[in-house]
Amino acid sequence: MSQPKRKLKLGVFIAGTGHHVASWRHPKAVPDAAMNLDYFKQLAKKAEEGKLDLLFLADSLSINHTSHPNVLTRFEPLTLLSSIAESTSTIGLAATASTTYSEPFHIARQFASLDHLSGGRAAWNVVTSSIEETAKNFSGEEHLAHHKRYERAEEFVDVVKGLWDSWEEDALVRNQETGEFFESSKLHELQHKGEFFSVRGPLNVSRTPQGQPVIIQAGSSEDGQKLAAKTAELIFTAQNDLDKAKEFYQSLKGKVEAAGRAKEDVSIMPGIFPIIADTVEEAKAKYQELQELIVPEIGLSILQNYLGGIDLSQYPLDGPLPEIDPSASNAVKSRFDLVMNMARKDNLTIRQLYQSVAGSRGHHIFIGTPEQLADVMETWLVEEAADGFNVMPPLLPEGLDAFVDRVVPILQERGLFKTEYTGKTLRENLGLKQPKNRYTT
Repeated sequence: MSQPKRKLKLGVFIAGTGHHVASWRHPKAVPDAAMNLDYFKQLAKKAEEGKLDLLFLADSLSINHTSHPNVLTRFEPLTLLSSIAESTSTIGLAATASTTYSEPFHIARQFASLDHLSGGRAAWNVVTSSIEETAKNFSGEEHLAHHKRYERAEEFVDVVKGLWDSWEEDALVRNQETGEFFESSKLHELQHKGEFFSVRGPLNVSRTPQGQPVIIQAGSSEDGQKLAAKTAELIFTAQNDLDKAKEFYQSLKGKVEAAGRAKEDVSIMPGIFPIIADTVEEAKAKYQELQELIVPEIGLSILQNYLGGIDLSQYPLDGPLPEIDPSASNAVKSRFDLVMNMARKDNLTIRQLYQSVAGSRGHHIFIGTPEQLADVMETWLVEEAADGFNVMPPLLPEGLDAFVDRVVPILQERGLFKTEYTGKTLRENLGLKQPKNRYTT
């Protein structure tokens, strides 16, 4: 395979005991992982040892009795990342925050603070929240319709970025002799009035080390892609087929250019769920061991959530998935389509489908040796199906250790991944431009 000029961008998606829904039952799991600060710090140090670009934490604002054990109790992500920032020096720190159940001023302030505390390593994963029940935790009864959530999100991001420009780079002069603390002409009120928000500003956090934290977007629906093309710098996506991933890559890069941006300004990083062992047979055995730990009720509940809440209990688990009207779902549109395609393409029973979805949540499952995983990553990079990957270890810490110790060196030997960090900020390490302040002449 020809040597690519580009190098992979790699993040690790940390989730409690691991991304597999039954990982907490595995004998190698850390029982209290989701609420163990020292555990998270050790994972972050291991990821930084491997020179990974960023550590990513997801979030949700609603749970029920069948939620993934990793989310039943867990730290608020920005609080956790602020602590991890003290234990690391270079790896990026990314967290999810909802545009449906937050206010722009709060989000702008929180991520600007994290960027300062970490020395320029913060990233915000913009989500609109997909769980219907979340509304009931925020004095509501109904979740906003999908398209309205994205309209709100677009205005939300615009307001946040405007607030991040409140202070110009050299606004704070702090002249003790003259008594001038800041240059008044370099502090700006936003004075935003839109459909969803009215925000005066300015933000009470100074210009951050990165100028603005990195923007990530994880929605792959048409609305999600439109928002990503306009605002995002990293795209997290679920893609489990090379040809479909290439189509998505080309389509989204085209949308980025149509939005007036260079396609190189946006990196697409599909999730990958790696089961690694010395042989394929051993890897398959490791995967099967996890699969057999899935509690059927939990697996079925997760599948039902992706399919818009349809009740599948009336259907035989070893029978086919029934026909489902996609227009009836107000959940994640792209994930609905992905799960339905999986079922139809491979003729999966309901049991087989929930086992696959509950384990990886629709992301690309890799089962094999470190060399084979490096081959897959190289193919996806060279054939322009991805700019990198968000690694989702099924079992932690084992999965992260295996990736850093056994896969990263192969990628480095092939010239596919850096051997050292090239900068101190996340933008520098990702090769992203530092945004200019809109008010600076």
